[in-house]
Amino acid sequence: MAIYALGDLVPAIHPDAYVHPDATVIGDVRIAAHASVWPQTVLRGDHGYIELGERSNIQDGCVVHCTAKDPTILGPASAVGHAVHIEGARIGTGCLIASGSVVLNGTVIEDGGMVGAGAVLSYNSTVRTGEIALGVPAKTRENKSFSAEQIGMVVDSYVRRAARFREQLRRLD
Repeated sequence: MAIYALGDLVPAIHPDAYVHPDATVIGDVRIAAHASVWPQTVLRGDHGYIELGERSNIQDGCVVHCTAKDPTILGPASAVGHAVHIEGARIGTGCLIASGSVVLNGTVIEDGGMVGAGAVLSYNSTVRTGEIALGVPAKTRENKSFSAEQIGMVVDSYVRRAARFREQLRRLD
């Protein structure tokens, strides 16, 4: 597992969290219980901090960064899909950030908000509760695509998957 301190900035990873051995965690990164970080994901808290809430997941191939002005905060029970880039955003509880999307500095995703696959949210965007952001540049509309229950199912599946990986993953050289 590639977990690095950077000077006095040391990751704080709850013992019940799961960080895949091929993920990279650097600096001021705080990972809560039952949260998970998946292969090829990089969380770099070198200039500000990154916080993952309880039961949240950041899936394969994501890049998460922050700034001194804009930390990156992922609230509890939220899911970040494959190949997402998040930079200095505040994401609430029960959110889904779908695969291939980009969420830039100062953006706020309110509780239950969703970002659709491939969407690009420019600086200081807002996705309100019950909305989905779609397109490039992203525009918001009422979310009729994915319910809170479906987001919960994704979160639950990653909590179970992390437990399985913790117990069963083994490297074959």
